[in-house]
Amino acid sequence: MIKMSIEIFEKYAREYDSWYDKNKFAYESEILAFKKFIPKKKRGLEVGVGTGRFAIPLGIKLGVEPATTMAEIARKRGIKVIKGVAENLPFKDSFFDFVLLASTICFVKDPLKALSEAKRVLKSGGFLILGIIDKESFLGKLYQSKREKSKFLKYANFYSVKEILDFLEKLRFKDIKICQTIFKNPQELTEIEPPKEGYGKGGFVVIRGTK
Repeated sequence: MIKMSIEIFEKYAREYDSWYDKNKFAYESEILAFKKFIPKKKRGLEVGVGTGRFAIPLGIKLGVEPATTMAEIARKRGIKVIKGVAENLPFKDSFFDFVLLASTICFVKDPLKALSEAKRVLKSGGFLILGIIDKESFLGKLYQSKREKSKFLKYANFYSVKEILDFLEKLRFKDIKICQTIFKNPQELTEIEPPKEGYGKGGFVVIRGTK
C-alpha cells in the first residue's frame, strides 16, 4: 500500500468502515461469495485486514494491516492484528492453510510481490483467495469514473480478472476457481445477491488459486 493511501486510511478509518453499514446488502453479498471458497476450521490469514469486516464473519482470527487506526478497530472486534505490509509478511514459510486479500490488491504497491509473499506463507495445497472489483465490470468502470472525487478510490489501482489470472499463472497457482456477485449499483441493492460461477457480469469477483 503506498504511503499516501495508508495516511488516508489512518485519518478516515471510521468513515471507511461505515461503508459496510450503509451498503449492507453489497457487503453481505461479498461475504457470501467469499464463503464459497473459505475452508472451515483451517488456519487463515487476512492480508490488509482493515477494520476486520471480512475476517470476523469468515472466521479468520489473524490479520496484517499497515494502518494503525484501522488495526485498532479490528482488535476491538477480536482480531489479532500484526502491523505489516503485503509485500513483506512477518511469517515463516508454509504456515497457513489459506490467505485472504479482500479488496486489498488494488491498494498494494507491488501486487506480484504481495501475491508471491502470500504463496510463500501458504502450505502446499493451501488456498490464495482474492476479492476484487473487476476493472472491466460496470462497477469497476463506475468506481474509476469517481476516482478524483473519492478520498479512497483515488489511491486504488483496479485490476481486471484477466490481469489477476496472469499474476496467478506467473506464480504457478493451480485449480483456479472464480465466482461473482453484485450485479447492480451497491446503493440500489434491496437484498443479498447470491454468488454465481465465473465472471463478466458481477462487479465483485472472488478468485481462488491453490499452491
